[in-house]
Amino acid sequence: MGFFTNDEAELARTFLTQGHVLAPAADRVQLDRIRQFVVERTAAALGEAPGGDHGEDPGAYLDGIHTRLDRSRLNELRLGLIEGLRATDWFREAYFACGRPLLEALVGNELVMQRGLGLSIQLPGDESSLLPLHSDVWSEDSPFEVVLWIPLVDCFRTKSMFILPPEADARWRDRMHAFAGGSAEAFTEAVADDLHYLEAPYGTVLCFTHTLMHGNRVNREPTTRWSLNVRFKGLFTPYSDKQLGDFFDPITLRPATRIGMGYRMPGGFGGE
Repeated sequence: MGFFTNDEAELARTFLTQGHVLAPAADRVQLDRIRQFVVERTAAALGEAPGGDHGEDPGAYLDGIHTRLDRSRLNELRLGLIEGLRATDWFREAYFACGRPLLEALVGNELVMQRGLGLSIQLPGDESSLLPLHSDVWSEDSPFEVVLWIPLVDCFRTKSMFILPPEADARWRDRMHAFAGGSAEAFTEAVADDLHYLEAPYGTVLCFTHTLMHGNRVNREPTTRWSLNVRFKGLFTPYSDKQLGDFFDPITLRPATRIGMGYRMPGGFGGE
């Protein structure tokens, strides 16, 4: 029979083969709530009525933000939105709800969650918001982590992120020494034919292992990319530089774990 359900086994096969899984958001109400918050805060920052002045739906408003946002204010807007989301009393639970089935099937049911969050706003043609080809593990992140990446608009081609599939990633890791002393751009150009751009429409969530090389390029599409990312890992899996209580907080401790962590053997024996 095995210890996994058929659905869990299929997810595992996909994740191990592709390094990522794309699925419908498990809680569309919470996803819409997150996006609406971003829309309203963005409109307020730009001095507009919520949703914009042109009657767009939330996705169209975010898609077209480059037509009303001065690029010099992009980072100010991004940081303000991150601060606003972190200040709510519901965002973390809402975000987790969007990807909970994936995370529990792929990572475990006793999880820790990144305390912060990442927000990407990539305007068409903007070269200031690039993430070069990299693996997070090279920057002292734990290889046991995964990233839950949620698009707030339809993301595709250069409006999305790219990832190097597991087989290609292993092959190029073995050849990286040949690029020592060269530029990251030169290496990216060398692997360009193996890069897989992820198509992630709004309403889906993406879970990927950041052990694989990934990044983005200049957005050559006519609309703006918006995406959120938060890291998760198993509570008892090894940590790297980013530690529990500093970078991560536990979110789904089970009762037996709570009892075990708090248990003390009786004292008073053997001269104690």
